[in-house]
Parts: sequence; structure tokens; C-alpha cells
Amino acid sequence: MEVLTSRTIIHPRDLDRSLAFYGEGLDLPVAREFGRGAGRGVVFFAGGGLIEVAGTGLRPGPTHGPADGRAADGGGSLALWLQVRSIDAAIAELDGRGVRVVRPPVLEPWGLIEAWIDDPDGLRIHLVEVPADHPLRRDLRDLRDLRDIEPSGRGHNSG
Repeated sequence: MEVLTSRTIIHPRDLDRSLAFYGEGLDLPVAREFGRGAGRGVVFFAGGGLIEVAGTGLRPGPTHGPADGRAADGGGSLALWLQVRSIDAAIAELDGRGVRVVRPPVLEPWGLIEAWIDDPDGLRIHLVEVPADHPLRRDLRDLRDLRDIEPSGRGHNSG
């Protein structure tokens, strides 16, 4: 299976406290923010990797939707996020190797196609395909051109 990118996902017991810890305490820069309320999340740059802090400590269960998968001590949960080029190809390859899919591919409300597997110790692994029209596919080099445009629509160097 070809993995394009990865991130660690933390579902904390106290979302606000954890967001403050990673954002302010560790001073990690924000890669992106998503959602609202208890389901909101922030993806932070962490050196060459990404850390996503999201949700309220509920680990997604084997069906679409939350299930109580907290650690025995009531702590939050951890998941691994692996972006693949094709979710269908990844599932077929894993199936051929005897890896059981816990949840088949689903188009999530945030626009990603996700399937779930578990490692032998029960660590949830999100296999993620980013559709061609999703904002994560935006070429950030294109945004450089926008910095040179003033609100009036004229560039800084316009006369």
C-alpha cells in the first residue's frame, strides 16, 4: 500500500485544554482548522509530521458514528491517519494480505473518503483518500499570487 502522508490523531478528554496545550503551550503552527463545536479540530505542523487534535475523546467505532472507545482510565484516544492514493486499491491490497477492514470506505461530511482498520493492539488506523476537488488538494503555491493583490483588486505595484 502506498502511503502519501500521515498524521497522528488525538481525541482528547478536554478538547479546549488540549488545543491550548498544542497551540499555545508547544507553540505549534496551525496547518488547518475544521468543524464546529465538540466535533471541531485543528491540525498542527509538528516538524516533518502533523498532529490533529479533534473531537471529545470518543473513538469512532466499527460503524459510522461515535462509540465509546475510551481508554479504561477514561482518557482520550489516539488514531493513525494514512493518506492513500486510492482507497479502493488500498482496501483490495489489504484484503489480499488478510487485513480486516473495520469500516468500509465512507464519504465523510468533511469531504474525505475514509475506511478504518485496526492494528493488532486495537489502534485505529484511518485510511484516507482525498478527492480531487477537496481543499487539501489546493496547491498552496497559487496562494502566493493572492498576497500581492490588495482588497481593491490592484496589485501592490499597480500605479
